[in-house]
Amino acid sequence: MDTSESSSAAGTEDEGAPSQDRTPRRGWRRWAMDTRPLRRPAYRRLWSSTVVTAVGSQLTAVAVPKQIYDITGSSAWVGYASLAGLVPMVMFALWGGAVADTVDRRKLLLVTNGGIAVTSVLFWLQAVGGLDSVAVLMVLLAAQQAFFGLNSPARNASIARLVPADELAAANALGSTVMQTGLVAGPLLAGALIPVVGLPELYLIDAVALCVTLWAVLRLPPLPPLTATAVRRAGIRQIVEGFRYIAGHKVLLLSFLADIIAMVCGMPRALFPQLAAETYASYGEGLALGLLFAAIPIGAVLGGLFSGTFSRARRHGWMVIGAVVAWGAAIAGFGMSGSLWLAVVFLAAAGVADMVSMVFRGAILLSAATDEMRGRMQGVFTVVVAGGPRLADVLHGTAGSAFGPRSAVAGGGLLVVALMLALAATAPALRRYRI
Repeated sequence: MDTSESSSAAGTEDEGAPSQDRTPRRGWRRWAMDTRPLRRPAYRRLWSSTVVTAVGSQLTAVAVPKQIYDITGSSAWVGYASLAGLVPMVMFALWGGAVADTVDRRKLLLVTNGGIAVTSVLFWLQAVGGLDSVAVLMVLLAAQQAFFGLNSPARNASIARLVPADELAAANALGSTVMQTGLVAGPLLAGALIPVVGLPELYLIDAVALCVTLWAVLRLPPLPPLTATAVRRAGIRQIVEGFRYIAGHKVLLLSFLADIIAMVCGMPRALFPQLAAETYASYGEGLALGLLFAAIPIGAVLGGLFSGTFSRARRHGWMVIGAVVAWGAAIAGFGMSGSLWLAVVFLAAAGVADMVSMVFRGAILLSAATDEMRGRMQGVFTVVVAGGPRLADVLHGTAGSAFGPRSAVAGGGLLVVALMLALAATAPALRRYRI
C-alpha cells in the first residue's frame, strides 16, 4: 500500500495532525526517548492508562499461579491454568480484531476494560472468601483473557488515529517501554506485597488500577470507523478477510514472519531453569534463575529509554531486519556463554534488539494497513506475540533434552540469523518499506 494513504488516515483526528517538529535534537536528547506523541492529549490519555495497568496486571499474573500452586501443590496445574487463559485469548483476539473494525473503538475499550476490572474484583472476592477452587480460578482467568483478547486489538489499532505516521515508532516505543517495565516491576512488587498485605489484595489493587484506565479511556475522542463502507459485522467471514488482506500485502505478512522467526526459533526461556541448575549453579541457582528471566525485559526497558537513537528512522523494513538479526546473534552469544554475567549481558542486548523489532513491526502494522483493517491486523499480532514464545517453549525444551541446553540455545540463535537473512534476501518488499 502507498504510505500516503496511511498518513492521511493517521491524521484524521485533531490530535493526529501531521507532526511539525522537524528540529534536530542535540546533546543527550538525541539518545533519550522520543516523547513527541505525549504532546497529543488523546494519545497521552491512552498511554497514561497503560502506565497504571502495566504493573497492576502483573500483580494478577503473579497472584493467580501462586494461588493455584498454594491450593494444589502442583506446578502441572499452574501450566494447565496458563493454557486455560491462552485458548480464549487467542480466539477472542481474532474476533476482537474484527469487532474493532466495525464499532467505535473507544466504546469497545470501555466495555472490555470494564470486563477486565469486574473479573479482577471477582478474583479478589473468591480469594477473600477462601473458596480454594481451582475450577473457579481457571474460569475467571479464561474470562479475563477473553476480555483482554477483545481489548488489545482495539487499543493498538487506535494509536494510528491519535498520532501521525511519522510518530508511530515513537508511540510504540513509549507503550512497549511501559509494558516491559511492568514485566520487571510488577513481579518484584507482588513478591514484596504478598507478605505485607496478603495475596487477595493484589487482585484488588489491579481492579483499582483498571478504574483509572476506564477514566482515561472515557476521555478519549470517539473512534468510529472512518468510512461509511466499513463492515458492520464481525464474524468468521470478516476474520478470514483479515487473513486474506495479510496474504495480499507482502510487507504485513513479512512483518509477522519476522516475529515468528525471532520468537519460535530464538526465545530460550524454557531452558532457563536447566541452565540455572547446571551451567550457572556455581553462582547460586536462585540468583541465576532470577537474572536470566529479568535480563531480556531489563534490556528492552533500556532500549525504550534510549529509543531516541532509532525511533525517528524511516526505513522501517531495514530496522526490523537488523533488529531480528541482532536478536539472533545475541541469543547465540548467550548460548555460548559459560559466565553468568556475560550471559546476562547477551540477554540484555537481545532485549534491546527485541524492543527495536517490536517498535518497527508495530509501526508497519499501523502504517501499512488501512484503518478498516487495523483491528484485524492487531488481532493477528496479539495471537502471534502470545503464541510464538509458547511454541518456542516446546521446541527449545525438546531440543535442550536432545542436544543439551547451551547447544539448543546457540543453535536457535544462529538459525534466527540465517532465516532472517534469507527472508531479507528474498523479500524486497520488506527491505524497501519506509514511511
